[in-house]
Amino acid sequence: MLLTDVTQLVEVVEKNPSVIREWIDQIPGKAMNLGIRVGVSLVMLFIGYWIVRLIRRILRGSLTKAKADKGVIGFLDSLVKACLYVILFFLVALNFGVDAAGIVALLGSAGVAVGLAVQGSLSNLAGGILIMMSKPFTVGDYIHESTTNKEGTVKEISPFYTRLLTADNQFVVIPNGSLSNSSIINRTRELNRRVDVNLSVAYSADLDRTREVLLQVLKENEFVLQDMEMRVAVDSLGDSGVHLILRCWSLTSNYWNCLFSVTESAKKALDAAGIEIPFPQLTVHHPN
Repeated sequence: MLLTDVTQLVEVVEKNPSVIREWIDQIPGKAMNLGIRVGVSLVMLFIGYWIVRLIRRILRGSLTKAKADKGVIGFLDSLVKACLYVILFFLVALNFGVDAAGIVALLGSAGVAVGLAVQGSLSNLAGGILIMMSKPFTVGDYIHESTTNKEGTVKEISPFYTRLLTADNQFVVIPNGSLSNSSIINRTRELNRRVDVNLSVAYSADLDRTREVLLQVLKENEFVLQDMEMRVAVDSLGDSGVHLILRCWSLTSNYWNCLFSVTESAKKALDAAGIEIPFPQLTVHHPN
């Protein structure tokens, strides 16, 4: 079949030698036209690149002046960047003579195929948009999410992932799709936070005296907010002692300092007052 086609082509050329001559004569013009289009496309790419950078810089500057959240700024910046580069690709393709309707049809077909292949990524994108709209947390908040039981300080909210830095300096990346469907505890959203310290005293201890000693600990602690409720209460009766709870309030930024210092000061104050902190004991009766 191929040999027959070649034979027919040779016969056509032999009968019409001017066809080859015309085709050869057109080569310089076509090469020149192609070179011009390539040059124009390169210029378009260069100018488009700088225009994209300028638009992104203006967008980030405007959002920063409007005191928008850092997560929102990063999210919109990534989204605008992707859209502008798609537009730039579309313009370059038109410069090469590609039919606009063909490009739209190609993008539509590719969109369907890519959509089926990256359903998880689209779910993450939808989750990112939902997080940006509802704002359960912002960059800088300390959060705990229930699905993977991860917690840390939010460092970045991108269109597809949220990045956390844990207290022990581990970097955690959580997909926005699962994060938007999780129960989230934002530990730093409010200015103040309640501090609960649990401890036990012996059954022989004077509870009124114990309460007085522990309340004094709270009143002397620099991290405890003195204008908010302070309380020492019996939480439960255990096997070896009376379980107490010390309840006070501190600034959210001082939560751990308050918790650690109150716990330490309570132990020292009880020791100084001669109030026993019990430990599990086992009484063994031996028959005579």
